[in-house]
Amino acid sequence: MDTDNLKIQIKTFFGLEEILAEEIRKLGGANVEVKNRAVNCEGDLGFLYKINYSARTALKILVPLLTFKAWDENRFYDKLFAFPWDEYMTVNQTFAIDTTIYSERFNHSQFISLKMKDAIADYFNFKFRKRPSVDTQNPDVKFHLHIDRELVTISLDSSGDPLFKRGYRKEQGEAPINEVLASGMLQLAGWDGKGNFLDPMCGSGTLLIEAAMIAMDLPAQTFRRNFGFQNWLNYDAELFNTIKEVRLNRVREFTGKIVGYDIDSDMLHASRINIEAADMADVIEVKTQDFFDSKKELFPLLMVFNPPYDERIEINDDEFYKKIGDTFKKNYPNTLAWLISSDLDSMKKIGLRPSRKIKLYNGKLECRFMQYEMYEGTKKIHKLENK
Repeated sequence: MDTDNLKIQIKTFFGLEEILAEEIRKLGGANVEVKNRAVNCEGDLGFLYKINYSARTALKILVPLLTFKAWDENRFYDKLFAFPWDEYMTVNQTFAIDTTIYSERFNHSQFISLKMKDAIADYFNFKFRKRPSVDTQNPDVKFHLHIDRELVTISLDSSGDPLFKRGYRKEQGEAPINEVLASGMLQLAGWDGKGNFLDPMCGSGTLLIEAAMIAMDLPAQTFRRNFGFQNWLNYDAELFNTIKEVRLNRVREFTGKIVGYDIDSDMLHASRINIEAADMADVIEVKTQDFFDSKKELFPLLMVFNPPYDERIEINDDEFYKKIGDTFKKNYPNTLAWLISSDLDSMKKIGLRPSRKIKLYNGKLECRFMQYEMYEGTKKIHKLENK
């Protein structure tokens, strides 16, 4: 592996590709190229450590090792058996394989994963008379197998566990938003830590914590203890510690307010536990408050939220979204508000024309991330007053 010039592929969610690309550029990535749900770039080993530690909208970070074409399972096995696996792991390390297949020739992911496992184990057995073990739960080394028709790509997964597992979530809500999606939404909404932030239906607190991390420029994986690359044969612990130290020295003081409301006491309890785990009790305030009875208290204010699913609170969707719109109009003048929902019909009941619509996915649900601009009086009058 040429550690001075690594080809790197970074996975993300649909709709966050440009946000991730901008993050990678700022972190020093070279030849940044936007793909579908991914960004490709180049960098050295230190850069690979840095993006794992810092990139907020990265799901996993792969380093391609081998690309070839295969038309049947025999050629697939032969190419893998001939690869020098002992340059990337020892016979005493455990391994696992993640598989993604878009192919008519290879349409059974479990079977083809097993063929790759056999090729790796047979390689070590042939060379060292010993077979390494598979550990699907906590492997030392994780490989990623991707097949697109006949094109096979084998990569090393430098992250290990997916990067949305930040390490601060101790309590789950009914339908918690993914940390990577939450951070991407905040960046799409323009949150940079200047001003104040409100999540009026905060659930277990993910948007609040991600907003605080952005505001303080705290690296995304500050609370994470393990990365896949730490088990690689070329792991440089001194280099990684230096990178962490440099990044943490850039943490800044936040002077605004980050506030969360909810009416569910269990959710507020969960959010407080998570906020405490993230060591942000002095930065984030959560309180029992019905958004529909609230008024704007913070100036200036950005609002971003994920309205609850109806299994958490029994709601009449049309009436619920109409009340969101009424509260926007009556109680939150001169506010920029964003919300995400998969209920596209009910969102029309908000009664305001969104100024932006962005297609995102929350899990498998297709959603819209909508921006609403509330002004006192009409937009036209507001513009005239500011000329």
